[in-house]
Amino acid sequence: MTETAPPPFPVQHAGAHDDPPTIPLPPVPGTAPEPGRALSGLETRDVTAWFGQRKVLERVSFAMRAGEITALIGPSGCGKSTYLRILNRMHEMVRGAALAGEVLLEGEDVYAPGRRPAEVRRRIGMVFQRPNPFPAMSLYDNVVSGLKLAGIKATREERDHLVESSLRQAGLWNEVSNRLGTPGGALSGGQQQRLCIARSLAVAPEILLMDEPCSALDPTSTRRIEETIAELRHRVTIVIVTHNMQQAQRVSQSCAFFLASHDTPGRIVESGPTERLFTDPADQRTADYVNGRFG
Repeated sequence: MTETAPPPFPVQHAGAHDDPPTIPLPPVPGTAPEPGRALSGLETRDVTAWFGQRKVLERVSFAMRAGEITALIGPSGCGKSTYLRILNRMHEMVRGAALAGEVLLEGEDVYAPGRRPAEVRRRIGMVFQRPNPFPAMSLYDNVVSGLKLAGIKATREERDHLVESSLRQAGLWNEVSNRLGTPGGALSGGQQQRLCIARSLAVAPEILLMDEPCSALDPTSTRRIEETIAELRHRVTIVIVTHNMQQAQRVSQSCAFFLASHDTPGRIVESGPTERLFTDPADQRTADYVNGRFG
């Protein structure tokens, strides 16, 4: 029997009675988690995804452990980026998209009825492949823009604190602290990407998703972003899509290898500790991919 796509996502609206969320103020400048705040994990169970009638992922079950950097690897078109966008409900923003299965944040399904997509996306932040700061907006306003989008109220003192803390966590404070009024578009590509990371961190996400964050950057900027990612591991659980096998080895503790073919949707071939997948994989297809023999 052919499995057909479920109906596309319904449009959900936040109720007018919803109270604005509050966020903890992170310390300046530390990289340890806030006192009393445990790091969160993320898990998918039997996730299947469609664009219209085309199935792009099939029954993906995978756990991303709290406090780790998880790398998603695989050739282009195997569903890695789609999977990443499913994790914070961006998949449903595509016309005709549909989904089956569960995405569990600390055991609760983020697609459960009544869950507000905006709140899910605050808790599970996203950094995109190409830096996307607001080019005419100041660095300061870029960082705090996430508060307004999330409906979070903060005093000027709290905003000042968040800007410094977020920029420090993103490894950018020392480079821009004396020019916070500069437009975001005036920064280099690598600085713009770190500004986008700071913007995501300002709303205190529990999970940070990164979709090939270094693909458009030079080697020096890539190294700085990787250093930032490694430092952030102590504050937030990170899931990163990358086509750079050396990067996956350098930054991640666990790894999942996705694969698809012209007639089958994407799925995970193998997952586990990064070192094992790269040195002693259980599946020959994984060994071929990580050693550059296809893809």
